[in-house]
Amino acid sequence: MKQKKALLALEDGTVFEGVSFGAKGEACGEVVFNTSMAGYQEIITDPSYKGQIVIMTYPLIGNYGVNSRDVESGRPFVEGFVVKECSFAPSNWRSEHSLDEYLKNNGIMGVGDIDTRALTRHIRLEGAMRAVLSTEDLDEKSLVKKAKSSPGLIGRDLVKDVTSDKISHWNRAGKYKVVVIDCGVKLNILRELANNRCNVSVVPANTKPEHILQMKPHGVLLSNGPGDPAGVPYVVETVRKLMGKLPIFGICLGQQMLGLALGGRTYKLKFGHHGGNHPVKDLKTGKIAITVQNHGFCVDIDSLNKREIEVTHINLNDNTLEGIRHRKLPIFSVQFHPEASPGPHDARYLFGEFVKMMDRFKRGTR
Repeated sequence: MKQKKALLALEDGTVFEGVSFGAKGEACGEVVFNTSMAGYQEIITDPSYKGQIVIMTYPLIGNYGVNSRDVESGRPFVEGFVVKECSFAPSNWRSEHSLDEYLKNNGIMGVGDIDTRALTRHIRLEGAMRAVLSTEDLDEKSLVKKAKSSPGLIGRDLVKDVTSDKISHWNRAGKYKVVVIDCGVKLNILRELANNRCNVSVVPANTKPEHILQMKPHGVLLSNGPGDPAGVPYVVETVRKLMGKLPIFGICLGQQMLGLALGGRTYKLKFGHHGGNHPVKDLKTGKIAITVQNHGFCVDIDSLNKREIEVTHINLNDNTLEGIRHRKLPIFSVQFHPEASPGPHDARYLFGEFVKMMDRFKRGTR
């Protein structure tokens, strides 16, 4: 099968040549790498990747195909998908489509035959940067210029592009009523809440705190999502008004928004944490969990009031903040993804901790 030439141009002038699969055309976004060896369908459909072109470091992608169950949202949200080698002949009993067909049907560009080791190393050294993928404009200088003029992530509100447009109910059974503020929530977060006896409602990110309180939940979950937490001040303000009134659990972007609501600062990481093999230490137990991560921003540890906020988890690769807990209020959060999908399930127990917190608050013991 003859494939069309495609170029990936970075804003610093670096250009990689490959071959196209999936949709044709042109796309821009911040280019980042993901170190997971499997789970590409979950990665492609993770709303947190809105605004980003994802490179897979594992060399062969697409070998087990795509199916209708392994999705984390209603559609793919990556701006583009870059691999070393794409399999066009998947082999798995659950496979319904090839990766090529799936991306093509959803209008997502894919590029193969890229030296992903060289590209990943370049990003590790120079940092994540804006980029353009194209099968139409093959002029390198033109593409670099487009990359430089494309929007970055800092200060942008990407949550509005991924949040739900109305209140919905994931399930109606369960002892604990939980409202999920949807900033781009992954479906497995909802599944894990339901598996922990929670009655789950999902509300748009711009839902007013008064409306959430009127729903009389036992707790609120701040979901993951794309981009810069400073770009969604309306969610941060909602969180600030909910603090102390009911238990709150934040995941990924949820932690960052919580950190801002608590008076902290956030900053952009050089190349972010994306993948299923990030070691995190629980400072209370000393245990190490291998976690799933997908974020480009982080809460500044030194910006937090340590008299009110306890640091609970630290990333062992770079010592960045991975978890916090309020010393008095029923509030905690983690920067990694306890729901996995894809990835290891070392941190799944945190959903149980959220349930225990809601139970204590309900009984007035906190």
